[in-house]
Amino acid sequence: MGTINVLISGMTCEHCAINAEEALNKLDGVSADVSFENSIATIVTKGTIDNQRLLETIESTGYTASVIDDRYNVANRAQDSGLHIVIVGTGSAAFAAATKAIEQGAQVTIIEGADVIGGTCVNVGCVPSKIFIRGAHIAHLQGHHTIDGIPFNTPELNRKAMMKQQQEWVEKLRYAKYESILEANPDISLVRGIAHFKDTQTLFISLADGSEKELKADRILLAVGARASIPDIDGLRDTPYWTSTEALVAESIPGHLIVLGASVVALELAQAFRHLGARVTILARSTLLSKEDPEIGAGLQSVFESDGIEIMQHTSVESVHYKNHTFVLMTNHGEIRGDQLFVATGRTPNTSALEIDKVGIATDEHGGIIIDEHMRTNIKNIYAAGDCTNHPQFVYVAAAAGTRAAINMTGGNKAIDLSVMPTVVFTTPQVATVGFTEQQAQAMGMDVESRSLDLENVPRAIANLDTQGFIKLVAEKQRGRIVGCQVLANEGGEIIQSAALAIRNRMTIEDLADQLFPYLTMVEGLKLTAQTFNKDVKQLSCCAG
Repeated sequence: MGTINVLISGMTCEHCAINAEEALNKLDGVSADVSFENSIATIVTKGTIDNQRLLETIESTGYTASVIDDRYNVANRAQDSGLHIVIVGTGSAAFAAATKAIEQGAQVTIIEGADVIGGTCVNVGCVPSKIFIRGAHIAHLQGHHTIDGIPFNTPELNRKAMMKQQQEWVEKLRYAKYESILEANPDISLVRGIAHFKDTQTLFISLADGSEKELKADRILLAVGARASIPDIDGLRDTPYWTSTEALVAESIPGHLIVLGASVVALELAQAFRHLGARVTILARSTLLSKEDPEIGAGLQSVFESDGIEIMQHTSVESVHYKNHTFVLMTNHGEIRGDQLFVATGRTPNTSALEIDKVGIATDEHGGIIIDEHMRTNIKNIYAAGDCTNHPQFVYVAAAAGTRAAINMTGGNKAIDLSVMPTVVFTTPQVATVGFTEQQAQAMGMDVESRSLDLENVPRAIANLDTQGFIKLVAEKQRGRIVGCQVLANEGGEIIQSAALAIRNRMTIEDLADQLFPYLTMVEGLKLTAQTFNKDVKQLSCCAG
């Protein structure tokens, strides 16, 4: 009996690993375990079997393979060679990569051109927006709850005080999660300046004093993030519009806020401003969250309209002007006026300053750097991670990509699997999704069916006196394997991870329906939704198994 490890290249998802594993295990005297995450097959053989036959078996499934010898030690290799990694950017992807790279024995230099480090999430994204949304929700609940005996109250808001507390937490978390890491790790050096390419292994850094520094690297990681994308609308750039950055630090609440956009950032902040007392009008180019299951957008629209938010679907803006403290927008539905305009129409990668065309780095139609599942660009020693790439723009994706990039830059071969990626929109109720929608699955040729369960059938939602929303599961018809889940519910973000684990572990509807879920919880709705594939849950008693 013997054990060999084989490095597999070309796998793009967990199913690839399953295919390779099944092919190996069909061989007599072979027991194999294939890890997509590590791109490694661990193979135990009984008797004699030629290594070449193992490699050919893997390659017959469409991948390339090579035996890893006993001396395979990434960290020592990096340290012995004095590997120098330069990272451009200081956000989540950059810091995840930096800390992992020094663990692997590399020396790291990170470059930042902004006044503060930390990137989008901690400074102008996740952290301040969720504090802002939380405050708005608390204010809203005081005048819009459903419990008898508790009087309604219209709070007297102090937006300056709210914003001051919010920014104090931004500063605390920036220090705890970024600045303190630099202080504690002498193997990470920070250079402040704007980076651009000289060649594939050299960067010029434009410093604040006007001078320029040249920096050579064995590997380069681009993690420069993204910024708000401003549409080319006549007159818009000459007005004092907000992006999310300005909206989050505004010291007052506008009387009438016009929101241009209908995706995640637009909807989260639009509802928050409405909950703080602003009149809000949303201009949607098509529908709310148009890339999601249509039931999600329709359900959220109903909630928003009950909140008093005006939604104008299929609306295009032809021009924008600002005069006498008023924004005037000409649209295909006529003129719209408001005292503040919030533009949230997507994000653009921060790649222009890098002059990546000098070294021929490939980008997509949106300017995102094209990378493979190992975070490699088309240039051998240059990697990229985070919002500046063609990956989904989520901080947890960026951090995972940064860690894997560091492993690969120091000699490893670790892939990222985005086939089961949960997402959350922090509206009230929350939108949470994972896997395929029914429409996406059918477009891929999958034979699927779905069931939706209104929250009026979920005991915890009934007890909360809040039954807005639903839970939807998508499954293969023949095998019953779960391939997608869409949720519109308060605590939807807490529900969706259980669905993600079910999909990751290839569970069937029957498997999920047979699980024990605590009562009364919102996540019990997943079990009930699974049960609807085979029975009428309205006929079940409470916590029926």
